[in-house]
Amino acid sequence: MFKMDDVIAAFSEDQVERLTCLSKARLRYWANTGFFAPSFVEDNPRLPFGRVYSFKDAVALRVLERLRVRDGVPLQHLRKVAAQLSDLGADKWTATKLWVVNRKVLFQFPDSNPPREVVSGQYILPTIELRQVIAETDQDIQAMRIRSPQAIGRIVRMQGVSRKAWVLSGTRIKVGSIRRLHDDGYTTAQIIGEYPDLTPDDVEAALRHRQAAA
Repeated sequence: MFKMDDVIAAFSEDQVERLTCLSKARLRYWANTGFFAPSFVEDNPRLPFGRVYSFKDAVALRVLERLRVRDGVPLQHLRKVAAQLSDLGADKWTATKLWVVNRKVLFQFPDSNPPREVVSGQYILPTIELRQVIAETDQDIQAMRIRSPQAIGRIVRMQGVSRKAWVLSGTRIKVGSIRRLHDDGYTTAQIIGEYPDLTPDDVEAALRHRQAAA
């Protein structure tokens, strides 16, 4: 069974922006106002990776954005929802459901009865099942980690990635790391054994890059 505690992952603002459709400006505003802070914050949050979000953070933010945009839940009430999601134990995440009634969110926890519509007394359908959001988030993360064909065999240097060292595109693997393994006598296959995300074209590009820089 999928458990929130089984997922050990950390995501930058850029990655969370892609996963949640929330802009970095809104993420920072929510963090600075105490509406929703990431799990890990450096003393200087302006540094690259100064704010780091957990998998649980990413799921909660997707839920909040969906409630805000799709269901029109006001921010004042969303603040209470955010606090309740933060306090929700990992054992309850996959079995908790959320309803929106009159733009307010009701939680149904495991082993509790679903809420009824006030006038008719009929059970109403859940707006969000957290296990579904968890599954969707996990799928999007896996897709995000797949390198595009254009990244294969390409060397790049980017702000905030490995202190602007030359890396293989789509990874954080430094060209210098590939060089050192090659100098230690590693074959291409052995290097890929150390870095399974790489291809022979990546290794060749890293070695060519050293020759071009010489």
